[in-house]
Amino acid sequence: MSACLVCGSEESTALFRGPDRLYRTTAKEFVVVRCTDCGLARLDPQPSLEEVRRSYPDKYWFAPDGGAAGRLEEVYRRLVLRDHVGFVARAMRGSKARGPLLDVGCGGGLFLGMMRERGFRVVGLDFSREAAATAWRRQQAPAVCGDLTRAPFGAGSCAGITMFHVLEHLSDPRGYLTAARELLAADGRLVVQVPNAGCWQFRLLGRRWNGLDVPRHLFDYRDRHVERLLEECGFEVLRRKYFSLRDNPAGLATSVAPGLDPMARRVRGVTESGGARLAKDMIYLALVAAALGPTLVEAAFGAGSTVMIEARGR
Repeated sequence: MSACLVCGSEESTALFRGPDRLYRTTAKEFVVVRCTDCGLARLDPQPSLEEVRRSYPDKYWFAPDGGAAGRLEEVYRRLVLRDHVGFVARAMRGSKARGPLLDVGCGGGLFLGMMRERGFRVVGLDFSREAAATAWRRQQAPAVCGDLTRAPFGAGSCAGITMFHVLEHLSDPRGYLTAARELLAADGRLVVQVPNAGCWQFRLLGRRWNGLDVPRHLFDYRDRHVERLLEECGFEVLRRKYFSLRDNPAGLATSVAPGLDPMARRVRGVTESGGARLAKDMIYLALVAAALGPTLVEAAFGAGSTVMIEARGR
């Protein structure tokens, strides 16, 4: 077994074996273990580079089509993304730094478009060339394809950097956090969000919890793990939030009924008529609405299924 990313311990306990429940890119099952010292859960052994590549289907990110269902989905996503926009806007307005906001893993750029509409200078970065092109085309948000550790930006050039659901995918999260520290201007802000393995949903659902997203999530962090990594990379934690309107209720709904998740159905190429698609979307939306109350309660106790953290360089 490999050493723990956070504490370096080589002692761990196997929790379970899990398949790709959401996108079904492989029939293989992967082993999730937990560090006996610090409690970090992770895949061990980690998938090979080729396995990781195959686990990311085309258009893993959101890009609405031109149909009625696609337009409704964009309206919905704009509504729930206001939560992220508000958190980041508050962080940026509390900073004296100057420069653009860089969204790492920007996907189709909807978040960047919404920040741009609020008067912020924005730029995106994504592994996918198609995602970066979509951000340019649909959201008028400049975006480039690349890796943050080799990003074409100058040191100290960014007023803010966001990483929504990025760190759990990386085999070397310290490399990304160190690069972010170098790119941020003085008093710049970093906002990271990850699934929170300390949530009640994980305790209740175990391997069915959507936050595991085997095999794409290499690490399953609790808030304390992310904070330790941030501090080791030169950051000071300023604020935490355990609820995301976009992610917490939808994550619970997908945990219960992964076959109804709209993006998963689109990615898997499920054949369905327009009426069937709309019906499934409405059922899924009803599940999301039903999940709102329970996810608000767990978040109120600091056990929400995601954690969003604002930090700045020390």
